[in-house]
Amino acid sequence: ALKHGNSSLNWTDVLTKIHPCYKIDVSYVLRNNPSAICVLFHVFLGSLSVVTVGGNLLVIISIIYFKQLHTPTNSLILSLALADLLVGVIVFPLTMEFSITYCVYHKALFCKVRSTFDVTLCTSSILNLCCISIDRYYAVCQPLTYRTKISDPVVVVMILVSWGISVFIGIGFVILGTNQEIRLIDAIMANIFGLVFSFDLPVIVMLCIYLKIYVVAQKQARNIHNTTTKSGATVSKMERKATKTLAIVMGVFLMSWLPFFLCTTVLSFSHVFMPLPFIELLNWLALSNSMLNPLIYSFFYRWFRTAFRMIISGKIISGDFTNSKLL
Repeated sequence: ALKHGNSSLNWTDVLTKIHPCYKIDVSYVLRNNPSAICVLFHVFLGSLSVVTVGGNLLVIISIIYFKQLHTPTNSLILSLALADLLVGVIVFPLTMEFSITYCVYHKALFCKVRSTFDVTLCTSSILNLCCISIDRYYAVCQPLTYRTKISDPVVVVMILVSWGISVFIGIGFVILGTNQEIRLIDAIMANIFGLVFSFDLPVIVMLCIYLKIYVVAQKQARNIHNTTTKSGATVSKMERKATKTLAIVMGVFLMSWLPFFLCTTVLSFSHVFMPLPFIELLNWLALSNSMLNPLIYSFFYRWFRTAFRMIISGKIISGDFTNSKLL
């Protein structure tokens, strides 16, 4: 439950003036408020769900269909796209129907179901992003040993570990929410454990890895520049592209997830009041990362864009293009 220090706070004013889909009657019971703004709100969120599903479905079909994309790196992107696809198919609709505000007032079964899928799939998405950063580290910083370090069996293990940890954390959160006999200290430790393994640790790992990649890329570019001045323009372009890519990857990820996890951390360990609509806004901002991931990790590369055009145009239905060279 959300806590606040102002006992005189009028929850009726807060909810009726801010949240478009709910109202509280005279007996302080939360009821649906199907206003025009609420309808537009659901249309917008439904559109986000469709875009999330469509984008990630294109990634999945591309990697499975085209043999050129059968690489260890793309296997990790496939796992990420699957997690993000399920966020669009399951978490988006459930969160629209059983929002945080609704579940604070109604302890319905589907609220627990939503929480399970929400925590599991979002944690899986974050951990898959972390695995991709590890893959990129070996590709850039240790290119000579990349194929031996990041082999197909290693990638399978990384994917299984990511999903295993995610399922464990997701189920653990629901068990904590339904078990009334768990002591407060146990609940706090479980919250710390969940926050560390679902966000804090992966973020620290990714920041350190991408910082190392950036430093190594800059060093390699300077070495190339010192060896031959002819490639000066190419080196400058490489530096700008490396900087832009790392900024997009970490910037979008942190903008999506950091506000929500900071809010969750504050609410877990303090009595600070935060309006429910504000928390829901941060939750949707975090979920939007599943829509943006295909843009960052797939649309950025030319071969994926070519694959998407062939899929959308229906070209792959008219013949066998599995061995096509994607430029």
